[in-house]
Amino acid sequence: MKLKSLSVSLPFNLGSLSFEANEVEQRAAWKLYVELVTRVAAQPFMIEHGSLRGALSSLHSLFARTREILRDAGPDVAHGPGSFGAIAIRVLTQGIAPFTTEWHPALAEHEATRPEGVHPRAHEHSWPRYGEMVREFVSLQLEIRDYLRVLAAIADIGDLDL
Repeated sequence: MKLKSLSVSLPFNLGSLSFEANEVEQRAAWKLYVELVTRVAAQPFMIEHGSLRGALSSLHSLFARTREILRDAGPDVAHGPGSFGAIAIRVLTQGIAPFTTEWHPALAEHEATRPEGVHPRAHEHSWPRYGEMVREFVSLQLEIRDYLRVLAAIADIGDLDL
């Protein structure tokens, strides 16, 4: 089963491409879609309840799950630069990794200064860079939502509007 001339605009300024996804790519895209859409990283960030540490952990876990999905799918998802495997790797390395690389050590440094008896979320909110990180995370989430649309197109599931 092949998709007919699938054209997608990739998130994170990675360009656009046209290709036909094979059945293995469709199944792998569905698996990654489910992983991503059910994570904090893809859900609206609620300042009053959200945790930037939780967001970073959610993003970090995507690396392991994506690797697992690609390994399980095998080489049928890696038949060139426009294949599902190549797209998934580029989204991780060029889209999500720059955010986690910048913000993980910065937040960890602040977390290390938390006084005893102060709730972690309260301490996180007191961080002078809190607003900056929230803004960048929300911007990243918009790109992740675009990636979800790409995954939905590859999986041939239509827009589930989740």
